[in-house]
Amino acid sequence: MPFGRAYSPRMRVFHSPLHLLHEPPFEVFSGHPGPAWEVTARAEAIRAALAADPAFSLELPAEHGLEPARAVHDPGLLRFLEEAWPAWLAANERAEALMADTFPYPRSRAGTRRPPEPRAPGGRVGYWSFDTTSPITAGTWIAARAALDVALSATDAVLAGETATYGLCRPPGHHAGRTTFGGYCYLNNAAITAEHLLRAGAGRVGILDVDFHHGNGTQEIFWERGDVPYASLHGDPHRVYPYCSGHADETGEGAGAGATFNQPLPAGTDDAAYLVALDRALDWLAGRHDGILVVSLGIDTYGLDPICDFTLTAPVYGEVGRLVAATGARLVVLQEGGYHLPHLGENVRRWLRGAAGLGPDPAD
Repeated sequence: MPFGRAYSPRMRVFHSPLHLLHEPPFEVFSGHPGPAWEVTARAEAIRAALAADPAFSLELPAEHGLEPARAVHDPGLLRFLEEAWPAWLAANERAEALMADTFPYPRSRAGTRRPPEPRAPGGRVGYWSFDTTSPITAGTWIAARAALDVALSATDAVLAGETATYGLCRPPGHHAGRTTFGGYCYLNNAAITAEHLLRAGAGRVGILDVDFHHGNGTQEIFWERGDVPYASLHGDPHRVYPYCSGHADETGEGAGAGATFNQPLPAGTDDAAYLVALDRALDWLAGRHDGILVVSLGIDTYGLDPICDFTLTAPVYGEVGRLVAATGARLVVLQEGGYHLPHLGENVRRWLRGAAGLGPDPAD
């Protein structure tokens, strides 16, 4: 591969304090309005755990501009996200967050053409979003841009020769599609990263998604492409969010036929069953990429996570990281979900220690 080799003795971790500007005050999930799960304390818990471990080197990201995002997302979506909060204020709205109350439905308009984008801020947000868990606040766009810089800085380090890097992305990204945001996600960090790698000459790039929830946005973006194989193991969408994607018979179309591999898993999935599913995903990815994997790392598979029904224990995360690294692929690991704050940082640290070849966590 035409890249240099500049290995670091410690795993390089990229993070940005700008995530603190995105503070969603609430969400509505399954009809229940309440406090948001995707809060600033998530990233702060992870950062603190990694900062305390000498195996990791924490760095701020470099700015990358919007061109990498434009390669993946509809320009209208990017324009809306950038303008949403100023337009909300200009309309003399005073709610603390912007959230949709109307979503375009194909049968609500004659014909099949997508309706024109509404002018009112409240209508525009429903035009570009797909759920009620992802309010926009004054700092959402800044934080989403910073998360993308985090992801791309981790990617550039792998292109320069690192074997594995970690991007502490917040907000997360894998639910954001080409024309939509939702599921706490505004820009699809993993998809943009994969496209960035392709354009840098990395060849085929695999994506492994281990978040509890299916990465519907990532799947949609690469659905008709064969150069970014996507493998996901997740809660069965018959019972869990995002409900409408992630079934085993979804395998891609056109040039992407056969380039998607979904493993919906049952409630109560434990460590042993999860590792079997992981082996299947890694076996499927083998030979379908050219040496680099992007990992959408969700720790919401943990048995104590409030929006998960698996039963994974803390020590298994080190083994998962080890097995992924044992494929020999270079890894760009990007943070997605994980909502049990007391153990989130330590479980991410376990996963990354496994991926860095550091052996079991001494705490285990």
